[in-house]
Amino acid sequence: MSDGGGRNWRLVRADTDAVPPSVRRFMARARQRRLRAALPWAVGLGVLVTVGALLWTVYGTSVLGVREVRIVGTDTLTPLQIEEAASVRMSEPLARVDLDAIRARVQALPAVERAIVSRSWPATVEVQVVERTAVAAVPVGKEFSLIDAEGVAFRTVVKRPAGLPVAKLAAPGPADVNTRSALVVLSSLTAELREQLVSISVPAPAQVRLGLRKDRTIIWGDDTESEKKAQVATALLPRKGDTIDVSAPTVVTIR
Repeated sequence: MSDGGGRNWRLVRADTDAVPPSVRRFMARARQRRLRAALPWAVGLGVLVTVGALLWTVYGTSVLGVREVRIVGTDTLTPLQIEEAASVRMSEPLARVDLDAIRARVQALPAVERAIVSRSWPATVEVQVVERTAVAAVPVGKEFSLIDAEGVAFRTVVKRPAGLPVAKLAAPGPADVNTRSALVVLSSLTAELREQLVSISVPAPAQVRLGLRKDRTIIWGDDTESEKKAQVATALLPRKGDTIDVSAPTVVTIR
């Protein structure tokens, strides 16, 4: 190669030995430091990308969407009734399902006392229900309204269920004082009294009466000292007499 001035130049590869060993070591250490410094950033970026992909898969796609609604605990209600009330959207990402909203919709059913809603990965919403238990049947025309231990009316039936006492109440409900008195008395009865019980009548809070088999009557009075009254009345069941008065449990009469 000529530079135009008569001089000839030749390209040659620099001898590696031209770089002193100390410089090479310094350069190698510098590269290692740069790699070490960049490694945490690279790992962090990889983690972020992975987490982002997972979150997108869980929350943003139907890959982990709802495929099944499992109903547990039904008795008088059918699983289909619960499923329709729950109104779970199929294929919705399971992680985004509003469990509280589902629970509220299910508990709006009169016969449901409470509901527990949970996720069962990868694709199932589980609804556990506890139905109300009837403690008495209130006559309503030719039908009966079933009430639970809180006085909530939750089902109407044509025929009184066997073993369920008739509750004669003018305005049954959780806020009704007569209903509350009836429930206090019913909850205090012994097994022997429950077996004999046909009806409970509460025209006023202090005028509770129990109707037993064989046309026997227990005058209960108000709902105070109900457990003591129940024990006294149970002890008097073998005695002769159509009417047992335990309204004053320390001074009882039977006639």
